Amino acid sequence: MAIKVVKFGGSSLADAAHFRQVAEIVKADPSRRYVVPSAPGKRFSDDTKVTDMLYTLYELVRARASMEVIDAHYENIKARYNSIITELGINLDLSGEYEYIKNAVLHSSGRDFAASRGEYLNGMILAKYLGFDFIDAENVIYFKDNGTFDEEKTNDMLSIELKDHKYAVIPGFYGISPNGTVVTFSRGGSDITGSIVARAAEADLYENWTDVSGFMMADPRIIKNPSIIDTITYRELRELSYMGATVLHEDAIFPVRYAGIPINIKNTNRPEDRGTMIVSQASGYDTEHVITGIAGKKGFSVITVEKDMMNSEIGFGRKVLESLEDFGVSFEHLPSGIDTMSVVVQNAQIEGNEDRIIQAITRRTKPDSVTLESGLALVAVVGRGMVKARGTAARVFNAVSNAGVNIKMIDQGSCELNIIVGVDERDFETTLKAIYNEFVK
Repeated sequence: MAIKVVKFGGSSLADAAHFRQVAEIVKADPSRRYVVPSAPGKRFSDDTKVTDMLYTLYELVRARASMEVIDAHYENIKARYNSIITELGINLDLSGEYEYIKNAVLHSSGRDFAASRGEYLNGMILAKYLGFDFIDAENVIYFKDNGTFDEEKTNDMLSIELKDHKYAVIPGFYGISPNGTVVTFSRGGSDITGSIVARAAEADLYENWTDVSGFMMADPRIIKNPSIIDTITYRELRELSYMGATVLHEDAIFPVRYAGIPINIKNTNRPEDRGTMIVSQASGYDTEHVITGIAGKKGFSVITVEKDMMNSEIGFGRKVLESLEDFGVSFEHLPSGIDTMSVVVQNAQIEGNEDRIIQAITRRTKPDSVTLESGLALVAVVGRGMVKARGTAARVFNAVSNAGVNIKMIDQGSCELNIIVGVDERDFETTLKAIYNEFVK
């Protein structure tokens, strides 16, 4: 029998009605054997995600709020789960779990532990409703002493465990450290857990269920009703996710990428939609669009170093980057010329140290000038088809120019998978719209 690992996001498990949808999806295909749930998300626009409620609980305890305030807040968390249990009509008493969690948070169990209980409780409810086994993630997902994910130990132990369960629910988002402390992945970490489970199960497919019918070509908050990407490669997804596309956590790609397992982004509310297939390689591309997607982010600065004969000075680039390293700053891009070197960095990384970084670069490199310009936005145009389609770069630049936007920076990798342009932050949305309209008719 084929094996599918299915992950459901918080919006797909926000209430009992969504639980029923999820159950229908899982039971419709016997190969959907392992389910990874998130904590309940928002039921309506002004609602609060359970994970955020748990973070607040932790902060209330840490701030030594009164027990009356803490109890009232925790009752709201319990009510979310109890309403799901009651409406589903399942025989499940979580009162002991509630009491244990509350006492653990009160006695300094840690922020990660508090946050992880959203997935833990949701996993127990979903397992009961589906009639699946429940595997606690802290028994199979391992972190190292330094807090990084222990990939190989997890894969070995989880593979063994899954062989004992034909059908199981494994909550996302968290695991365990060597000292027994619960550790969480970053936000969006249930995507990572799903990918880890898919690799360990040697799955044929990893289905990631959310509230959209696939990966969109552009941000729907900027582009009205953007087209859905039919097929995207892991490399393209990595580029778009890094530049701000948010359907799938970028770190969730790696476990399945190395195992060659495809990912299918699906819509819980429209399960009949094909969604987006994410694959290792794809020979074809959309000849009508040429590009696969567009994404971008604000909040960058560019440091430009100018010096005559820079190209003949051995170690010049190293000196510039060492100056950034001294302040714990990593670079994003390095668009350069013969006598100029530009380093694009995130504003947040250099905030408060701008003058000292400039001084360090000046001291090391003795340049003709060093300038720093903030307020830069980056827009990435990504597509495996660009290498085969002549004039793609010209179309990008012309579209931006015709929109009245000045391009401040251009960076293109030798693989021709992406073209990145830097523009003033105030021109960010105009740039995205201009490029999208050029390639998507």
